[in-house]
Amino acid sequence: MLIRRCAVVWLEPREVASFQLDDLLAGGTGVVGRLAWFAHAPHLGGAIEIEALHAPILGALGPVDWIERDVLDARFGTEAIEALLGVGLLLPDAEGDPWARADSAFRGQGWHPPAAIGHMAARWEGVDGPKAMVDADVDTNEGLLRQHGSPPPAMAPPIAPETQVVLPRIERDDFDALLDTRATCRNYDPDAFVPLATFSQLMARVFGARGIGHPAPGFDVYKRTSPSGGSLHPVDCYLVVQRVEGIVPGLYRYRIESHALEAVVPAVAPPQSGDAGTHPLGDAAPRAWTPGELQAFSRIAVAGQDWFAEAPVLCVLAPRFHRNFWKYRNHAKAYRVCVLDAGHLSQTLQLCATQAGLGPFVTGAINEVDLERAFGMTAYAQSPLAVCGFGKRSATLTESEFDPNRRVWPRD
Repeated sequence: MLIRRCAVVWLEPREVASFQLDDLLAGGTGVVGRLAWFAHAPHLGGAIEIEALHAPILGALGPVDWIERDVLDARFGTEAIEALLGVGLLLPDAEGDPWARADSAFRGQGWHPPAAIGHMAARWEGVDGPKAMVDADVDTNEGLLRQHGSPPPAMAPPIAPETQVVLPRIERDDFDALLDTRATCRNYDPDAFVPLATFSQLMARVFGARGIGHPAPGFDVYKRTSPSGGSLHPVDCYLVVQRVEGIVPGLYRYRIESHALEAVVPAVAPPQSGDAGTHPLGDAAPRAWTPGELQAFSRIAVAGQDWFAEAPVLCVLAPRFHRNFWKYRNHAKAYRVCVLDAGHLSQTLQLCATQAGLGPFVTGAINEVDLERAFGMTAYAQSPLAVCGFGKRSATLTESEFDPNRRVWPRD
């Protein structure tokens, strides 16, 4: 058997705390720390703990050259090699091995290795953000000040005040009024539906094609209202539709070429109220979800932010990384461009929804792993970077919104 190391791996020494009764009985706190080694490999989907004695083996082997198993057994020991094969950090030259297939697929994406590690490590699964903030006493401004002290100043100090050039104030126009009324919505009317015409117009303005080019045979590029590195537009829009007139509630993907929604059959078990994350289907057949199950999934998607989960429409911004990395292969800035693309689209959505009289939001506090499972994504090939949403604001202000000039919520 021939063996080589996986394409990318980062070894992290991490202090892990655990409760030890013996320490508590001996007069200690009961909390004992130990140093553990974790291996981050993008094709595995997450970090795994390994034996400390196995870490030097991974550092001694490369991701390109194949080595005979007998040679590695003799050098490092059969037990160690078998353990690293079992977790997918060492790979056999065998088509049927699932880790080898995943590693091969990852190699074809064109990732810059540090960017791949950072992307995979930053993904959440089953996180309840608001609860975590309450537990950490940082859910209020007072709590933030208690835990972190005063924040850095809102503006950087001036470098040379005497050199400042004061710019003229230009007369405001309708576009200024639009910008003033853009405010993140945290209060949605739970009974209001988005009209189909409004929804269709928003999708066309934000995600639709304004033109198409053919730079070379087999190379098509679409023009959107937002910019994109290399005009590649790798970001797809997946949707959780809860309340849109004429559209059955469910999961969808927007098709730019036909201005249509494509139904997605969820690849996880129907979520229930109170679930923190998604669960495997098991033996059950996949099916469309009920409105209540969609509501539960929306809450999971936005990591427990109930105020956003109420939105009639959630837009999941998920780049197909190879679309960008095809041109910017192993490029240190390629992943950053994908993040910028998602930001451009989210801001365009904010303004278009505001112009349509709807309340928008965007959040990066999302459970990427749960979204990937539901929509059938492979994290190193396609993964959510943000979730946006829109819908009619409630008539009642329940959750606070930052609207200092009272353009959205006028004073009585």
